[in-house]
Amino acid sequence: MPSDQAPRPEIIEATVIEPADSEALRSMKTYSMIVYGLYTLGLFLGGLPTVIGVIMAYLKRGDFTGTIYKEHMNLLIRTFWYALLFTILGSITTWLYIGFVILFGVAVWYVYRLIRGFVRLHDGKGAW
Repeated sequence: MPSDQAPRPEIIEATVIEPADSEALRSMKTYSMIVYGLYTLGLFLGGLPTVIGVIMAYLKRGDFTGTIYKEHMNLLIRTFWYALLFTILGSITTWLYIGFVILFGVAVWYVYRLIRGFVRLHDGKGAW
């Protein structure tokens, strides 16, 4: 090889991704927004919409592999389980009065995760 030519780059195998405005990705975004909406409704309606939302997140998480929407489903699933765990812990410890602090902290954390996740979803970014 002559010294004035740069070495040729190695050719690697790649997968073609559909354009960002494809119907499948729009459908995933809409589905994710619905799940975020159910989680938000759960704040006002006693949690039942949140349970429906977590079931929906589990159902579609595998279908969203390789997209930012899987990150959002994972975020929502973890948010549900951690919020449930700490809500139970806070409820048990209310007689010590520390439970009220825990419950308040869980509520603030829950709302923060929903708002941050939804804004990032709307902006076309992953959950992190």
